[in-house]
Amino acid sequence: MSMVIDVRDLVAQPGSSRAVRLDEAVPGMATQLVSVPDDRPVGADLLLENVVDGVLVTGPVSVVMNLSCARCLKSFDRGFTFEVQELFVPEANPGDDQYPLGEEGHLDLEPMIRDVVVLAMPFAPLCRPDCQGLCARCGGDRNLGECACPPEVDVRWAPLLDLKLDEN
Repeated sequence: MSMVIDVRDLVAQPGSSRAVRLDEAVPGMATQLVSVPDDRPVGADLLLENVVDGVLVTGPVSVVMNLSCARCLKSFDRGFTFEVQELFVPEANPGDDQYPLGEEGHLDLEPMIRDVVVLAMPFAPLCRPDCQGLCARCGGDRNLGECACPPEVDVRWAPLLDLKLDEN
């Protein structure tokens, strides 16, 4: 199935609606730490409704994203579900908040799905809330154990390390 849907029957009948199930891969959805692999499908159970202004598309969009932890860089997968409610209008301009309804009565759902998924990608994903991250000096994963680096010494206070005080 394609992301382009023929809605001529909806446009011809005011007030009509139709349910559509999509399960297609959308290539090129990625940020620096998050991506949807090009072969992984995006699922959507959408309701297309003919409204006064155009065709209203609503419903959940589900995808499994591949994320890299912002602290320890460990790769992991996590599923996300987003609710969409977008209007497709016959004469949409590029700067408008609506998506274009093709002159031939076709909806291209890929730009809408791409926008929803990419905008909802986490900016700094974590593999778990208490992730310790990597040691800034040796690069070791602090989640796997204590870092073996010696305690960091502030060079401004280093001369005091050699100071010996009388115990009396």
